[in-house]
Amino acid sequence: MKYLMLVCVDPDLPDEEAPGSPDIEEWVRDTDAKGIRLIGNRTRPGSDATTVRVRNGEVLLTDGPYAETKDLIAGFDVLECADLDEAVEVAARHTMAWNGVIELRPFWVDGDDD
Repeated sequence: MKYLMLVCVDPDLPDEEAPGSPDIEEWVRDTDAKGIRLIGNRTRPGSDATTVRVRNGEVLLTDGPYAETKDLIAGFDVLECADLDEAVEVAARHTMAWNGVIELRPFWVDGDDD
């Protein structure tokens, strides 16, 4: 099962790393070596985002993130895991699980009705 792992910064938390948080470079090496992390990267800040909407046939562009959110997306990874339990275990070892927020979203699978 593929999961999109959104790596988010929590602006309410201090910028310093939480004590005992895992090393991100080690996490990347480990998940890459096991074939779990298929791709990943940092993203530019929300201030560099462009939101695209079409209303009544007109393309509307807005600078900034698509929604007013407290958590700011800082990066993403695509994971290949056996199930949600494995995806949670992998995400919990990511530095930002300790210093921010990780959101896991499963990919649609052909034949899913929901």
